[in-house]
Amino acid sequence: MASDTLTITDNRTNLTYTIPIEDGTVRSMDLRKIRTSDEDFGLMMYDPAFMNTASCRSSITYIDGDRGILEYRGYPIEELAERCTFLEVAYLLLFGELPNEAELKNWVHEITHHTMLHETTKQFMEGFRHDAHPMAMLVSTAAALSAVYPEAKDVHNPATRLHQIKRLIGKMPTIAAMSYRHSVGFPYVYPDNDLSYTGNFMNMLWKMVEPKYAANPVLARALDVLFILHADHEQNCSTNTMRSVGSSLADPYLSVAAAAAALSGSLHGGANEEVLKMLDEIGTKDNVPAYIRKVKEGHGKLMGFGHRVYKNFDPRAKIIKKVADEVFQVTGNNPKLEIALELEKIALQDEYFVKRKLYPNVDFYSGIIYQAVGFRPELFTVLFAIPRTVGWLAQWQELLMDSEQKIARPRQIYTGQRRRQFVPMEEREPAVLAGA
Repeated sequence: MASDTLTITDNRTNLTYTIPIEDGTVRSMDLRKIRTSDEDFGLMMYDPAFMNTASCRSSITYIDGDRGILEYRGYPIEELAERCTFLEVAYLLLFGELPNEAELKNWVHEITHHTMLHETTKQFMEGFRHDAHPMAMLVSTAAALSAVYPEAKDVHNPATRLHQIKRLIGKMPTIAAMSYRHSVGFPYVYPDNDLSYTGNFMNMLWKMVEPKYAANPVLARALDVLFILHADHEQNCSTNTMRSVGSSLADPYLSVAAAAAALSGSLHGGANEEVLKMLDEIGTKDNVPAYIRKVKEGHGKLMGFGHRVYKNFDPRAKIIKKVADEVFQVTGNNPKLEIALELEKIALQDEYFVKRKLYPNVDFYSGIIYQAVGFRPELFTVLFAIPRTVGWLAQWQELLMDSEQKIARPRQIYTGQRRRQFVPMEEREPAVLAGA
């Protein structure tokens, strides 16, 4: 018997089954042969929230949560953040290799010349209320682009697919900036093709009456690094959504909109905003020990600590801490930084948090940096969506080229009633809403 197999004895029938092991996994479909009779559907795996289920094979992002490792296409995130631009990393994620000088120049040119939005799209955005959340505007506008570019439905055409990828990477900062300008009542600013990707984004956000906007190079580079760190992160909630929706052959605009909707939740892209709320609640450095005690007693959460995947330091958090130092040299110290540093210091020494491996994650410092640079908290998730669009598109493209992938359709374990007798209207009792 081969050693890379799993032998299972079904105690219900005393039958033994041999299941192949490949890449440290067994195929769930191989368990279907385990049944008590010919009428039995067969054994299924039950895994709420996909805690231990691999849904795909991917060569894009590698994470070793126990050792605190994150790699894009085999390159350590630390090296990419130090030596590359965001668009250089975007090219790597999408095409599998870092671009040479000519390839990068052409790639930057093509992305830059896809930053404009059709004027009708601008009119669509103007229909939102003045207090509409920027993330809702981004999700809706990304979906609306499906109507602007109907050819995007031809997802199996490589040239068409690449064209939409360039469009989305170019237009997401424009949509994000317009959503912000709308919320504050400022006129929209058109893209400036002379500026870098992040410099142009800052221009569209903050340009007023000056003839030419010039972003602070330290802050523009800090934003570029943050975009690199957020570009992809394996099969998280929003990426899983992108793949699930994309598996139906929905076009990339609708798929990205669905992924961005998943990102908008406070447990995903909104986590760094929750960190700021926590720091505001703590108020001062002196209040940190009392807050730590409250968390240990079960009253509240330590936001920005711990991660579903990382059981060690989130490698992105270490890079962000260095970026924070560079940003605050330009902007001056944010009062929240002192609280955050004290919180991190105590939590990393406290047995309660050490035992639970609650280390700072990427969200712990990113919100403080964004706020210091000048971003309002409601824009934080939008800032996450801009770079993550690249990861979503890389994963979507990989999905479409994977012959094993079919339309996503999980199984369920039915727990409701069966074969009930119909009750006439006059005999029905008032219904109680489930979960109420």
